[in-house]
Amino acid sequence: MFILIVFSFIAGIVTILSPCILPVLPIILSSTIGGKDTSRSRPLGIITGFIASFTFFTLFLSSIVQLSGIPTDSLRTLSIIIIALFGLSLLLPSFQVLVEKLFSRLSNLIPRSNTKSGFIPGILVGLSLGLLWTPCVGPILASVISLAITGTVTFDAFIITLAYSIGTSIPMLIIMLGGQNILKRVPGLLSNTALIQKIFGVIMILTAIAIYLNIDRKFQTFILTTFPSYGTGLTNIENITPVKNALNTLLGREVDEADMGKPLFNLMMKGKKAPEIIPGGSWINLPAGGPLTIAGLKGKVVLIDFWTYSCINCQRTFPYLKNWHKKYQDKGLVIIGVHSPEFEFEKDLKNVKEAAKDFGLSYPIVQDNDFATWFAYENHYWPAKYIIDKDGYIRYSHFGEGAYDETEKVIQELLIETGAKNAKQEIDNPAYQNYGSTPEKYLGYWRIDKFVSPEGVIKDQLTSFTRPKTISSSELAYEGKWLIAEKHAAPMSGSKLHLNFNAKEVFLVMRPKIDGTESRVKVFVDEKLQYFGEDNKNGIVTVTKDTLYKLINLPVAGQHILKLEFLDDNMEVYAFTFG
Repeated sequence: MFILIVFSFIAGIVTILSPCILPVLPIILSSTIGGKDTSRSRPLGIITGFIASFTFFTLFLSSIVQLSGIPTDSLRTLSIIIIALFGLSLLLPSFQVLVEKLFSRLSNLIPRSNTKSGFIPGILVGLSLGLLWTPCVGPILASVISLAITGTVTFDAFIITLAYSIGTSIPMLIIMLGGQNILKRVPGLLSNTALIQKIFGVIMILTAIAIYLNIDRKFQTFILTTFPSYGTGLTNIENITPVKNALNTLLGREVDEADMGKPLFNLMMKGKKAPEIIPGGSWINLPAGGPLTIAGLKGKVVLIDFWTYSCINCQRTFPYLKNWHKKYQDKGLVIIGVHSPEFEFEKDLKNVKEAAKDFGLSYPIVQDNDFATWFAYENHYWPAKYIIDKDGYIRYSHFGEGAYDETEKVIQELLIETGAKNAKQEIDNPAYQNYGSTPEKYLGYWRIDKFVSPEGVIKDQLTSFTRPKTISSSELAYEGKWLIAEKHAAPMSGSKLHLNFNAKEVFLVMRPKIDGTESRVKVFVDEKLQYFGEDNKNGIVTVTKDTLYKLINLPVAGQHILKLEFLDDNMEVYAFTFG
């Protein structure tokens, strides 16, 4: 614990050298001056607010969003507005007077307060700064964040995050105090304080606008692309063995005593101990005896499959998984599907049960709505498979589709290790072929790309969009009235979607806005009603539930223009996948 606190504090100090500090650096520099108070009270207020805000929101933001339903973007937008207002107060003397009067009154409400007027507004800027800043985290803070996302906030995690926040704040405070000293000691600057204050006000406002438009992220990406070595190696201090061991303890991944002293190659061949399935999620197809655990399945071969039901890539793996379950369950293979939802509606147990039934999945499935097991396995993909041997070690993993023969060979070899008879069988998996070259296309603003309507992406507002004259490969455009939300887009009646794709099959995740109702969409390929998919009846797809719909099935893969025309106001569309 102590070593994590020390190295977290050091990592916070070193953060000042990373490219992630660049987006908020103008705010820090602008905070060297403000109002009539040029003492240290304002910088100290900013640092106090930053430490409190960053520590609190790092640990509890995920829980706040889940409990209150307040979108993360709303809190971020409020912080941006506060930053912009303080910039405006530096720019306009009349507005500055109003702000100073307000905070002067607030400071009088604090018992025994002997701070100057700059301290309280400084706290407000610091609170906003802590929510806006996204650090380049190393292993220590990344581990704390993974605990926070899964709802496991411990006192140790709080102290570690606080140490990181304090470490980060020290260089920030030095910059602000250093800026104040320069202003006071250089006569030319001191005599032009009013002008400098206005310049800082403009900088603060422009920074707020840039953060709102995500220009800060683009600038950071540009810096990293132009100077690829900038900031590299700053987290190496966190990769030493004592820190790794302490992190394993923090995350509940103690090193097995049986492994201590073994040569590295032995551990690599054996893999690592498989993390437990985190309890709390509902089970489907659960056999008698209660929830399954890795420890309780010792002596068997376990295949963990991370999936989500609207993912076409996951769906294509189901025939292979069902075949292996049928062939090897009596020989000691246990398949466990871990359902980690990509979209909000995929968290509904009823929907998952219905999907499992529709796909004919009879092996046990556990809901992982909080991504607890996902993070325990340090997973990043749908679908992903981890095969665990009889002693509880991960011996094989595969991400995405394909490699089915190779995966089945591993299953057979590990079953033979258990002593299973007749585990060696003919491997005759269907040939795997993916015709699509167009990548997944997300329709909400969280991951939308190559969106070419001239109006650009306008968040959470009903907007009239237009179709550009040309749409190149993999580009997407909306036409008519749309509302682009974080994870989906909602078209109004008569609105259209245009997509240039290269694939044989096209799938789209859709749902009706109102449960129990239906919605309809007309599907065109190159302006013709043709090449109907399984859910496409003579050019019309009727949407009755939250799931993946097959729109198009072409004779061969090729480049085409897809047009969807929505026939009512009751539709939400989420993501395209291709085959």
